[in-house]
Amino acid sequence: MEGVLSTSERRKVGAGRRKPGSRSVEAQAASRPRPSLQGIAKMPARDRAYHELKFRILEGRLPPGTTLLETEVASLLSLSRTPVREALIRLEEDGLVDVRPRHGITVKALSVDEIEQIYQVFSTLEVKAAQLTARRGITAADHERLDDILTQMERASKRGDIEAWSELDDEFHSELVGLCGNPRLQAMLRQLWDLQYHARRAIIKLRPLPIVSDREHRAILAAIAAGNEEEAAHLHQQHRDRADEQLVSLLRQKTTFPTRE
Repeated sequence: MEGVLSTSERRKVGAGRRKPGSRSVEAQAASRPRPSLQGIAKMPARDRAYHELKFRILEGRLPPGTTLLETEVASLLSLSRTPVREALIRLEEDGLVDVRPRHGITVKALSVDEIEQIYQVFSTLEVKAAQLTARRGITAADHERLDDILTQMERASKRGDIEAWSELDDEFHSELVGLCGNPRLQAMLRQLWDLQYHARRAIIKLRPLPIVSDREHRAILAAIAAGNEEEAAHLHQQHRDRADEQLVSLLRQKTTFPTRE
């Protein structure tokens, strides 16, 4: 297949960069992380409070507009107010809540326009990551892992399992970003991802089967495997433009997300 590395080419690309079958430090920190409570029991109280509140917000258990007093949050988490206060400051810095002294917190409700702006920045960074990954080169193990994810996505599309497809989509794009070699870019994407995660989850079952996305992903991977950074960036930009337009259009159809007049 054109654009896919031969065995000898893959060895050449991977030489001196990463051991086959290993993941880079960057790749282990997903740019599209799924909310999880795994491991929080062993964390210090302030970190436990932060991660549990963040989980509840991103999963919609504390939906946008929810207002709670600091004492109510402490009671909800069965923690004292000091670690809760520290967690709330972090969440405010993340852009997930508004904290008002003596009035508690309010989970931020983003308008569709604000979400669209976030996606414009998010997509620009993902496109740059694809370009950097193509420039940097991928190993045979990298290519095999990415190819396997795409195969699973195509199977999910055929059986109409959009939830499974969405998780794999996040994994595929996280892998591409993880391989780009730019930790600052990765960190920026993670923060932006948190801001729009709830909105994306809200429309996931409304989107059509992602047959077009499956084809686009294959083309992007082929360009990256070939080391064609310009083509990788161009194809990824087209993919993001189309996907973002679709997402924003679906959000505007939902009355639960405010729009600015």
